[in-house]
Amino acid sequence: MNPSLYFERVVRFAATRPIVVLAVTAALALGGGALAALTLHPSAGTDTLAGRSSPTAKATADFHRNFGDESIVILVREHLPELVGSSDLGRLIELEYCLSGQRAPGFPQVFSPGDGTACDQLGRSKAVKAVYGPGTFLKKSVDEVRAGIKAQALQTLTSIQTAGAAAAQAARKQGLPRAQQLAAAQAAANQTQALARQKQTQIAVQTGLTSIPAIDNPQFVNKVVFDPMLGNDVPKGRFSYLFPNPNAALIQVRLQPGLSDAQRKHTIALVEQAVKLPDPATGQPRFALAFGGRHGGTYTVTGLPVVIAGVADKITSEIVKLLIAALLIMLATLAIVFRTRLRLLPLAVALAAAGLTFGAMALAGVSLTMAAVAVLPVLIGLGVDYAIQFQTRVDEADDTDRAEAVVAGARAGVPTIATAALATGVGFLVLALSPVPMVRGFGLLLVLGIVLALACTLTAGAAALSLGHRRGPSKSPVAAAARGASELIDHGWRRLIGGTLGRILGSAGSRALLISRSQPQRVLAVGLALAVLGWALDTQTHVVSDIQRLVPQDLTELRNLKTLERETGVSGEIDVTVSARDVTDPAVVRWMTSYQQGVLAQLGYRDGTNCRSSKICPALSLPALFNSGTGAPDATAIRARLASVPPYFSQAVITPDHREANLAFGIKQMPLDEQQKVIDVMRKRLDPPPGVSARLAGLPVLASEANDKLASPARRLLTLLAGLLAVGLALFAVFRRAERAAVPLVPIALATGWSSLLLFVMRVPLNPLSATLGALVIAISTEFSVLLCERYRQEREAGHEEQAALERTYRSTGAAVLASGVTAIIGFGVLGISDIAMLRNFGLVTAVDLTVSLLGVLFVLPAVLRLAERGELLTAPRQAWRAIAEKIPAGRRRSPAGMT
Repeated sequence: MNPSLYFERVVRFAATRPIVVLAVTAALALGGGALAALTLHPSAGTDTLAGRSSPTAKATADFHRNFGDESIVILVREHLPELVGSSDLGRLIELEYCLSGQRAPGFPQVFSPGDGTACDQLGRSKAVKAVYGPGTFLKKSVDEVRAGIKAQALQTLTSIQTAGAAAAQAARKQGLPRAQQLAAAQAAANQTQALARQKQTQIAVQTGLTSIPAIDNPQFVNKVVFDPMLGNDVPKGRFSYLFPNPNAALIQVRLQPGLSDAQRKHTIALVEQAVKLPDPATGQPRFALAFGGRHGGTYTVTGLPVVIAGVADKITSEIVKLLIAALLIMLATLAIVFRTRLRLLPLAVALAAAGLTFGAMALAGVSLTMAAVAVLPVLIGLGVDYAIQFQTRVDEADDTDRAEAVVAGARAGVPTIATAALATGVGFLVLALSPVPMVRGFGLLLVLGIVLALACTLTAGAAALSLGHRRGPSKSPVAAAARGASELIDHGWRRLIGGTLGRILGSAGSRALLISRSQPQRVLAVGLALAVLGWALDTQTHVVSDIQRLVPQDLTELRNLKTLERETGVSGEIDVTVSARDVTDPAVVRWMTSYQQGVLAQLGYRDGTNCRSSKICPALSLPALFNSGTGAPDATAIRARLASVPPYFSQAVITPDHREANLAFGIKQMPLDEQQKVIDVMRKRLDPPPGVSARLAGLPVLASEANDKLASPARRLLTLLAGLLAVGLALFAVFRRAERAAVPLVPIALATGWSSLLLFVMRVPLNPLSATLGALVIAISTEFSVLLCERYRQEREAGHEEQAALERTYRSTGAAVLASGVTAIIGFGVLGISDIAMLRNFGLVTAVDLTVSLLGVLFVLPAVLRLAERGELLTAPRQAWRAIAEKIPAGRRRSPAGMT
C-alpha cells in the first residue's frame, strides 16, 4: 500500500471516531505515565557511562564476581596514635564486626540476632561480602601472632621433651645408672630451652616486642602500624589502604556482586544507621570516638555506591521539576508563537507521546538514566513540531466539513511530516554508534518517541481537530475564561509585533532572505567557510566524562567523597586480575611481586610515601600476604602463609580454587586524560609468564577509556559523517532522486559546522550527552530543512514563480517551523535549571546551537533552493570564492581549508 494512502486512512478513522480515539489515547498515555512513575527506577551507575562488552568491562565484571562489588568506605578521622592506642580501637572492632553482621568475640555484644537493629539486618540481608578495617586487621594480626606464639611454645616444649628423651636414651645405651640418665636428660632439656629463649630474645630484639601481643598492648599495635624511621605517628606505606595518613583510617564495606539498585540503596542506609547506632543504656552513639581531639574523631560514610545512590535520588526529583517547568514554559510559548485555534493541542499531543514512551520504558524494564531525563524536552519539542505542522495544514484546507478538512490536511502534509520524522529518527539512530551506553539508550529512546509522537499526531491530533470544529466554541465558564486569556495574549502579541521590536525583527528577516535569494553563491560560500572552521575547531573541544563533575556539586554524598579524596589522596582503585592454573605457583607470585614493585617505582611511589606524593600506591594484594619483598618464596612458604591467613582476608585477593588473584593499586585523584596515561603505563608493563593472563579492571579504567573515546575528534567526525550519510540514504529511499535528497542535506551539513564553531567560542566542555550534539543538530535540522524544501517544491508544482513560492513557503510552513523550533529550543533551555551539571550544560549548549541552526537553515535554504534550480549547487562555493578572491590583493589571498 502507498504510505500516503495508509496515513490518510488512519487520519480518516481518527477524524470520524474522535471520542473513541481520544479516550483510548488518553487512557494509554495516562496509564503509561502512571506505570513509569510507579515502576521506573533511576540509575546513575557507571555502567551507564561504560559498556559491558569491552574487555575492561568484562574484566571488571569478573573481578566483582570473584572479589565483591564496589566498597562503601567509612572515613575515620582521628590522630592514629590515639585511635589505635586507646579504647577507640575496641569501638572500631565492634563497629566493623557490626557492619559484617557478626558479633566480635571477646567484646561486649552490640546486638543480638533478631533484634532488628542495623547490625542484625546487615547480617540477615547477606548484602555485605566482607569488611576490611583497622580494627579487624589488628585483631586478626593479634590472633595470628598469638596463635604463632602458641604453636612455637608447643614446638619448643616438644623439642625439649625430644631432646631430653634422646639424651636419656643415649646414656642408657652407655650403661650409665638411672640417676645419670635423668641428669643427662635434664641437661639436654635445659640446653634446648636456653637456645629457645635465646632465639626468642633475638626475635624480641629484631621486632622490638618485649611483651605478649594483645589488642590493648600499645607496644605491639604501634609496632605493627607505624614506621619508626619516618615518625612515631606515620603509618607504614604498605598499609595505606587502612591508614592513608597520620590522621585518618579507612573501613571498607565490600558489597556482594549483583545487588539491585534498591538492595544497594537499602544496604547504604543500614551502614549509615549502624555508624550512628545508639547505646541502649545511654542513648549515645555506641561507636562514638572518645579521643577525637583536634583531628576530629568522626565517621564519614562515602564511596562510589553512596554517590551513585544520591544521584539516582536526584534524578527522580529532577524529572518532576523539569516536567513542570517544561509544561509551564511551553504553554506560554505556544500561546504566543502559534496563533491559531486549539493552539495548546500540540503540547497535549506531545505529552501523550511522552507518556506512551516512558510507559514503554517501564514495560521493557529500562532504568531511568540522566540521558533519559534529557529525552523529555527533545521528545516534547519534536511532538509539538509534528502536531503544529499537521494542524497548520488542516487550517489551510478549504473544506467546510472538519473531518474532510482534517483528511485533506493529512493528504497534503503528512507524507512530508512522515519523511521528516523518518530522516530525524535515522539521524538519532546513529547515536547507537556511541561508546557510552547512556547515549545509545538516549538515541534509541528518541527513535521510539518519534514513532509514538507521529502516531499520536495522526490519531489523537486528528481526532481533536475534528471534534473541536464539530462542536464549536464551548459555552462553559472555564472555556470562556480560557478564550479571554487567549484574546489577552493575542492583544499583547499584536502590540509586541507591531512595536519597535517587531519592526526590527521583521526588517532583519526580510533583508536576510533578500540577501540569500540575491547572492546565493556568496551566502553558501560564507556558510561553508564557517562550517569548515567549526569542524576544524571541534578537534580542540574538551570532553568531560568524569561522573563526579557531571552530578550536582551540592550533593552531600559528593561532598563526602571529595572529603575522602582530600584526606587520602586516592580517588579509586585499579585492579589487575591475574588468572592461571595455580596463582600460588612461586613463578606466578614472583611475577606479580615484580610487576607491582616495577609499576609503583615507575609511577613515583617509594616506601614510606602515600598517594599524595605519587600517582599510585599499593592496596591489599596477594603478594602483600606473603610479605616476600624482593625475595623468592618457595611453594612450602606460600602454602604455609596462605594457611595462616584467615579466609576473611584472603578472599579479597585470591579465589578459593587458587585460579585467580588480585593486584590492587590506589590511584591518585587526577584528570581523566592523565589517569589514562597511568593506565597506559600499567598496561604496557603487563607481560605475564606463559600460561598466565593479566587484565586491568576497575571503574577508574572504565571511566578513563570512556573519556578517551569521547574525546576522540575522529570518532565524533565519523559519527557526524555517519549521521549525514544515514539521513541522505533515508531521504533518497523516499524521494528516489539524488538531487532532491541532496538539497535539504546542504544546510543540515553546514549547521553541524556552525554548531561546532559556536561550541568552541562558548568554551563549554562536552560531556557524554553534549558530545552527541552533532547527531542532534543533524536530526532536528533535518526536520526543519525537509519540511521547508518539500513545501517549496509543492508551491512550485502548483505553478508559483520562484520568489512567490518561497514567500508562500515561509509564510505557512516557515512560520510553523519557527513556532515549533522556538518551542523545542525553549524546551532544551528548561534543562538549564537542572541541578545536574551534565543536563544543565547539555540543555544550554543545545538551545543555543539549535537557535543558530534554525536561523542558519532558514537563511541559507533559499540560496540552496535557488542554486539547485539553476543546476549550480555544486559549483557555487568555488565560484563565489573566486569572485571574492579577485577583490583581495594578491599578497593577502589565502584559500580556506578545502578550497582553491
